[in-house]
Amino acid sequence: MKELITDKEASGKRLDAWLSSQLAPDLSRNRVQALIGEGQVSVDGKTIVETKHKLREGLSITIAIPEPDDAAPKGEAIPLDILYEDSDLIVINKPAGLVVHPGNGNWTGTLVNALIHHCGDTLSGIGGVKRPGIVHRLDKETSGVMVVAKNDLAHRHLSAQFADHGRTGELERAYLAIVWGTPDRKTGTIDAPLGRSHRDRTKQAVVHDERDDARHAVTRFEVQERFGAKEDATALASLIECELETGRTHQIRVHMAHIGHPLVGDLEYGSAYKTKANKLDEPLQSIVKGFNRQALHARLLAFEHPSSGDILRFEAPMPEDMAELLEAFRSTSF
Repeated sequence: MKELITDKEASGKRLDAWLSSQLAPDLSRNRVQALIGEGQVSVDGKTIVETKHKLREGLSITIAIPEPDDAAPKGEAIPLDILYEDSDLIVINKPAGLVVHPGNGNWTGTLVNALIHHCGDTLSGIGGVKRPGIVHRLDKETSGVMVVAKNDLAHRHLSAQFADHGRTGELERAYLAIVWGTPDRKTGTIDAPLGRSHRDRTKQAVVHDERDDARHAVTRFEVQERFGAKEDATALASLIECELETGRTHQIRVHMAHIGHPLVGDLEYGSAYKTKANKLDEPLQSIVKGFNRQALHARLLAFEHPSSGDILRFEAPMPEDMAELLEAFRSTSF
């Protein structure tokens, strides 16, 4: 329970706006609005449920802040590869095959279930619920570094950094991918808007920028290695590093397929290359056929800590399955 007295600056202001300014950064404006709507705020002893209620100087305002509700997903004892943890956030190296958030067909066994179990009482409530704050996601079959918030303040601060995409801050994201073929230049930028595919609504596609659902998407890439390089500057496959200027669903996978170089193992966006493995020599052929996910790994994540302001930088080694695939390409004589 908090009790506040309005000052001169409160005169004429909305209840939700003034309360938000007084209670920041502990409570977001959305949270304050929710508490008002739930009847948790009174002005001079009278419950007010109207967020636009105008104030004047000298009013006594009481706000009751209930304990955060338990999260709807249940905690599950799923092993986590933790790179860093404190009272504000946790950084993990997500394995391929782990879904980030419960949803259709995946209500259990997700990263959120694992974090609820692991973090326990250190989750202080996001939007009034004891749950981890997911500020960015990796596809189920993409491995690598992720950061998750433990409280409202960290959630808002990290979300703002990811929304800014590193344009004005320290956010940095780098991915390693093994793709079919090789781009025609060592470095490049793919600037192509993404939206839902008309052919398959579960997939993304490069779309015309005038479409209503078109979302600005930019990926920078650099070729690290070429495998089976030929005199005409083509190659069988390449290891590339991608940096995101935006963070759209399936962005790297769609962008690389768009320029003709889908990720090895990506059956959603590179199915036309499925038979390419049949022309490979052993043991590379068997290793490629047995690699049943997109060859994509989030190797680097850097961001500003929401409380200390320190720049934190984390790297995750390439997982065993992708490292084996990479070594097979490196060691094959084409």
